[in-house]
Amino acid sequence: MLPTVSKTRSTPSTSRPNSMFPQYLRRIVKWQQMDIEYTFWQMLHLCTAPKVVSVVHMNYHGGCSYQHTKYHKQTKNQWARDDPAFVVICSLLLAVATIAYCAAYDHSAAHAVFVVISVLLFHFLLTGVFLATCCWLYAFDVHCNSFFPMFVMLYVIHYFVSPLLVAHGFIPELLSNLLFMVAASYYHYLNFLGYDVLPFLERTTFFLYPIGVIIVLSPILILSGFNPSRYFMNMYFSQRI
Repeated sequence: MLPTVSKTRSTPSTSRPNSMFPQYLRRIVKWQQMDIEYTFWQMLHLCTAPKVVSVVHMNYHGGCSYQHTKYHKQTKNQWARDDPAFVVICSLLLAVATIAYCAAYDHSAAHAVFVVISVLLFHFLLTGVFLATCCWLYAFDVHCNSFFPMFVMLYVIHYFVSPLLVAHGFIPELLSNLLFMVAASYYHYLNFLGYDVLPFLERTTFFLYPIGVIIVLSPILILSGFNPSRYFMNMYFSQRI
């Protein structure tokens, strides 16, 4: 069943997120106001132990990391993080990774610029805005947190093993599907952790349902000979794959 707002618990205020959004945008260009060290700490533990992030967060300032996002709500009266450092750093890393793909597989500088912009906008930023629902700035935070481990798997690790994954044969198809399955499943698992902490949402296990769909579809895609690595690489670099 779809997640619903609890009638017995407090619902989020919309005025606060709207008022903090201009301040959030202004801080994007002010590096001195960003907590870079804590952002990298979050990124590391989102990949290795997201529940550890939630436990330690209670003793750290700022941010928004699952279970102890409640602490941020209590101290700043908002669910979303007010520090854009995570978005800025993730965007920069995504741009660097995309440039690396373009250097290895692209055929023109103009097309490389198009690929970098399209990946930043459609793979990361606009997707997060589209998926954001309740407490939309917090929902965008959840998307960013969930996206980073997927970025590591599908942009960084995938880059180094892409010569193997785009080859023809059953083994490349199997490995490529497994990598995409793990990355997509982990994304939805972190989504669940992010929304499960909100006291006004019920039935948040809904956010785990896509994992079941992914697990069911993966063997079908493998047996059908579909290779997601070849598909996406051909989409952007068709003349070089």
